[in-house]
Amino acid sequence: MTNPTRTARDALLDAALPHVPFDGWSDATFDAAIKDSEVDPTLAHTLFPKRGVDLALALHARGDEVMAKRLREADLSELRFRDRVATAIRYRIEAAHSKDTVRRGSTLFALPQNAASGAKALWDTADAIWTALDDASTDYNWYTKRATLSGVYGASVLFWLGDDSTDCKDTWEFVDRRIDDVMEIEKAKGWAKSNAVMKALGAGPAWLASKVQAPAKMPRMDIPGVFTAQPDEPDTQTK
Repeated sequence: MTNPTRTARDALLDAALPHVPFDGWSDATFDAAIKDSEVDPTLAHTLFPKRGVDLALALHARGDEVMAKRLREADLSELRFRDRVATAIRYRIEAAHSKDTVRRGSTLFALPQNAASGAKALWDTADAIWTALDDASTDYNWYTKRATLSGVYGASVLFWLGDDSTDCKDTWEFVDRRIDDVMEIEKAKGWAKSNAVMKALGAGPAWLASKVQAPAKMPRMDIPGVFTAQPDEPDTQTK
């Protein structure tokens, strides 16, 4: 059974996309999306109370969903783990609608009032990648993995926006270099743990870090103003 809420969200977002290169993620784009999609204005404002900002976040969430689906369907068993991460970043960048919409989004989330929303979207992408790669960490590593990957992904997107190489070859090489840098940090951490002196010096911080736990998974939210990407499967009920 069709979910009318999801249908209206998708219709508004699809209608907005042609306007973004010209008007950005603005009120003008939001109003044009309502007109073009013929979605009831009251419903549109309920679904996207922050108008253009919520539309931009919806597109970002859609990209995460596309990337996660592609990862689930891909056979990555023969790849080294660092190459699986690189593949995930590549899939996520390839899931972007266009460079124009991403540039406009970057400008939008660079504004102080939108910075927290942009940072959360970046974190959500890192979380989606680690989740799709079956990350099993439940301690402080849950946070450090996502924080590190957020930095790598964010830098990779900025590089991609200025990349004019054939098939984005330079971007994928940039991703590989950034992941290699992270792997060197992990090697240094491993050495510190095995070194008797460093291990003694780090005993206190290590004990404190051991008390940090990953957050409990919350049930899926689907309320006005919250866009949650959902899997492509038949809906069993109408909301």
